Amino acid sequence: MAEGDTILRAARRLDAALSGETVAVSAPDPRGRAAGVERLDGRRLDAVESHGKNLLLRFGDLVLHSHLGMNGSWHVYPRGGTWRKPRRSAWAVLVGEGREAAQFGGPTLRLIPADRLRRDPQLARLGPDILAPELDLDAILQGLRAEPGRTLGDALLDQTLVAGIGNIFKSEACFAARVDPWRPLAELDDEQLRAVLEAARTQMLAAVDGRRHTYAVYRARRPCPACHGRITARGQGDANRTTYWCPHCQS
Repeated sequence: MAEGDTILRAARRLDAALSGETVAVSAPDPRGRAAGVERLDGRRLDAVESHGKNLLLRFGDLVLHSHLGMNGSWHVYPRGGTWRKPRRSAWAVLVGEGREAAQFGGPTLRLIPADRLRRDPQLARLGPDILAPELDLDAILQGLRAEPGRTLGDALLDQTLVAGIGNIFKSEACFAARVDPWRPLAELDDEQLRAVLEAARTQMLAAVDGRRHTYAVYRARRPCPACHGRITARGQGDANRTTYWCPHCQS
C-alpha cells in the first residue's frame, strides 16, 4: 500500500503540473464515470494536497478524493506524451495546457462537496498527518495513550491515530529508534514513542525528497546491519501485516 511519502510526492507532482489551470477531465474507465469525475471538466484545479494516504484535488466547491490502496497510481505526462498504461484503463484523466495526469486503480475515487470535507466520515476520523508541515507530536501521543494495551507496531498503522505510516516505515522507524514493535504502548514512555515517530517522519521526508532509503530490516534478506543477527518477521494486529524487527537490537 502506498504510504504517506508516496502520496505527498504525488500531490506535489500533480500540484506543480496542473494547479492554477482549467483542465479537461474525462473518465475512460467506467469506474471513473461512476465516481462522477466528468463533473470536473472545464473547472480550475486550485490545489492538490495530501493527508496521510489520501490525495485531495480541490476544484472550487468540489474536491476529488483519491486513495490508491495497494495498486493504484497517479501518472503525470507531457501533454500528448507516451503513457506507460493504456488510456482506456484510466479512471480519471486531467489535461492541462502542457501536462496531463491519469489515475489508475485504487479503492477510492470520489467527489466530495468542499463544505462537507471536515465532516466526511472517511476523512474526519484521520489522525494527525506524520508529514504535516507543523506536526503536533503531543496530539499523536495523546491518541496513542488512549490505546494502552495495543502493541506499538499495530498502533502505528492505525490511520485514526497517526496518518501516513505504512508497513515499511513502521518497521524501519521502530528499528531506527531501537524500540520493540511488539511492546504494548503502556510499557513505552513518551521519549521512546517520540523517537519512533520522529524517525518515521525523518525517513519519510527523505523519501519524499528522493533520497534513497536502504532498508535495515524491512523484507530483510541479510543479517541485522547493527548486530549481524537474524531479522525476524511475523504478522501483527487484526490485519496481520508483517512486522520486521531485530530481537537483539530492539529488545
